Amino acid sequence: MTITVVVADDQGLVRSGFSVLLAGEPGIEVVGEAANGAEAVALAASERPDVVLMDVRMPVMDGLEATRRITADESLAGTRVVILTTFDLDEYVHEALRAGASGFLLKDTLPADLIAAVRVVAAGDALIAPKITRRLIAEFAGRPDPGVSAATSAVLDQLTSREREVLEVVARGQSNAEIAASLFVSHATVKTHISRLLMKLDARDRAQLVMIAYETGVVSPGAP
Repeated sequence: MTITVVVADDQGLVRSGFSVLLAGEPGIEVVGEAANGAEAVALAASERPDVVLMDVRMPVMDGLEATRRITADESLAGTRVVILTTFDLDEYVHEALRAGASGFLLKDTLPADLIAAVRVVAAGDALIAPKITRRLIAEFAGRPDPGVSAATSAVLDQLTSREREVLEVVARGQSNAEIAASLFVSHATVKTHISRLLMKLDARDRAQLVMIAYETGVVSPGAP
């Protein structure tokens, strides 16, 4: 199955570089390039890609607003947005997660890591760059969202002990394989637990599960 990708970045060299790299990989097809957020939203609507690589700082419409619009569109439920970021853009991470971003990539990421990240997020298996994502989430998730906490606290009480345990390790950035190994269960069992968590907590993907875990105190920023 071919993974379709849209690359959104206002720097032509960066945009073209990512596109050429991804287009050269078997099973990946770049279906469009966008120079601003408005173009990214339009391309997402017309092409319905599996993944949108989204820069933050772009003219006309920034990447955060574009991400919000894409993730709010029910017809694009299968599209995942990955934010392209640098460490000096850390202040945007919290807002990007709230906007519905499924993960983050550093712009200086290695080519092999970029390719692997696109495949991973398209499969919905794990957050992008787990070490980086956990560090950023831990820093910014301490800013509570009362609406999220109030809406989910009652549901959290209804989770089984195993589901809560799985939520905790998901929040620490572990992949399905790592969770299966640490909890001594099968990969299929892990996928079942995560599917139930997504349904019970009304979460779009693993990134939102992570935010819920931090915002409701299931996991505390800085916890091992």
